[in-house]
Amino acid sequence: MRHEVVQSRRIVVKVGSSSISGDNAGNIHLIVDALAAAHRAGTQVVLVTSGAIATALPILGLTARPDDLPGQQAAAAVGQNMLMNRYQDSLNRFDIVAAQVLLTAGDLDHPANRQNAHMALDRLLDMRMFPIVNENDTVATAEIRFGDNDRLAALVAELVGADLLVLLSDVDALYTKPPHEPGAQRIDYVTAGDDLSGVEIGSIGSAGVGTGGASTKIAAAKYASSEGIPVILTATVNIAEVLRGDEVGTWFEPVERQAPAVD
Repeated sequence: MRHEVVQSRRIVVKVGSSSISGDNAGNIHLIVDALAAAHRAGTQVVLVTSGAIATALPILGLTARPDDLPGQQAAAAVGQNMLMNRYQDSLNRFDIVAAQVLLTAGDLDHPANRQNAHMALDRLLDMRMFPIVNENDTVATAEIRFGDNDRLAALVAELVGADLLVLLSDVDALYTKPPHEPGAQRIDYVTAGDDLSGVEIGSIGSAGVGTGGASTKIAAAKYASSEGIPVILTATVNIAEVLRGDEVGTWFEPVERQAPAVD
C-alpha cells in the first residue's frame, strides 16, 4: 500500500478529454464515485478536467476539435456549461456541490490574480465544496494558454499545496514504448534524476479531442514532484484503486519540500 496516498489530506486529480467524452462519457460517474468517497472521508479534492471542447463537438455537428482559436473558444463556451452539468448531476448522488473555477496562464503568472485564485480555492475547500478547474478557453489566447491541462493540474497542485497529484489518461502507466508494441516495459517508479526523454506513453485519447500526450504528462509530473508533490500517472479506470493506496500506475517520487525561510 502507498501510505503517502491514504494519508493525503489535499489532492488534485486531473482527467483528460478522451477519458470523459464520446464513448467514455460514462466515466464521469466512475470518477465522481471515487472522489466522493475521498471527500466523505475528509479529504479535500480538486478536480482539474479537460473536455469542454470535446463535449461540445456533437452539439456543434463537428467530428474533430476546431483548428482555429475562435472556433475552440466558441466550442468551449458551449461545452463548459454542459460538462459542469454532467459533473453536478453525478455529484448530486452524494449531495456534493461543485464549484467552477476557470483559469488562464496569465492568472497564475500575475501575483494578485494568483493570490486571489489561491484564496478562493482554499475557501472553497474549507467550505467542503468540490472545485472543478478548467482552462478558460473562451478568453484564452494562443500566447497565454496552458496548452494542456496536465500543466494546469501541476500548477494548481503547487498553488494549493497538494499532498498528491493524480494524472489520469487512457493508459495504465508509463512504458518505454507504446504498451501494445513488443518489448514495451512498464515503468513503475520515477525519481527526480531519471531520464525519460525516450519514454512513450502510447496513444492518448481519441483523435481530435485532446491536446496532451506523453511529453506533457511527464513534464507536469516532474514539475510537481520537483515541488515536493508526489504524482501518480495511471488510467482513469484505476482512480478508485489509486485513492485506496493500491500500487497502480507510475509513481513519481517527490523531492523533499524545503522549509519556508525564516527572517
